[in-house]
Amino acid sequence: FSHSELRRAYMHVACGFCPVASHVLARTRAQLCRARFAYPVRASVGDDMAEEGSSASRAVSFLHLTQQLKLTPRTGWVNHGVDKPESIADHMYRMSLMAMVAAKEMPGLDQNRCVKLALIHDLAEAIVGDITPHDPVSKEEKAKMEADAMAKIRDMLGDSLGGEEVEALWHEYEDQVTDEAKLLKDLDKLEMIMQAGEYERAQGKDLSQFFESTAGKFTTPVGQAWEAEIVARRKA
Repeated sequence: FSHSELRRAYMHVACGFCPVASHVLARTRAQLCRARFAYPVRASVGDDMAEEGSSASRAVSFLHLTQQLKLTPRTGWVNHGVDKPESIADHMYRMSLMAMVAAKEMPGLDQNRCVKLALIHDLAEAIVGDITPHDPVSKEEKAKMEADAMAKIRDMLGDSLGGEEVEALWHEYEDQVTDEAKLLKDLDKLEMIMQAGEYERAQGKDLSQFFESTAGKFTTPVGQAWEAEIVARRKA
């Protein structure tokens, strides 16, 4: 399956949502994710020489790859029949702004690092797509696929262009061992429920599942305060 084929499948479900179509899409997405590692998808014709090419060649190849983040709708919204769902890149952009602001409320945190984590945390999805817990992919398989994707991205960039840092930031977020990573995990959930509330108001949908799945799971003072504000506005 190509990225364009998967995008058409997403749009088909989003425009005419039904549980059967959603199940077929989930299965297709899982097959595509596995296929990408058996037959790697190149971002441009010159990607096969990116690692050994000029820094400009490697940078442009990497940036072409990130286009997939702009093209791929977030799976949770597709599965709930949201009209014109946001892309992965949409989610990452607002999270970056949230990180810039939220870090100011937690003295001692590295604001620049928080923004970098926001920009990197879903980068593997440029290769594997947005896999959810409802997809037929195990948690262990998803973790391996995403780690392999980040290794490919590191190789694409090369360490001279920050490939090592990009991969390390992704692992920092996944491992949740720093205060910055813990804040970003909260922001990931906060951005999701903010978007859920916006879709509810704009499209008249009931997206309570997203609020219920995150309730009580915020671990930072900022996360807890922002959740309370978002939920209060939803109920107003």
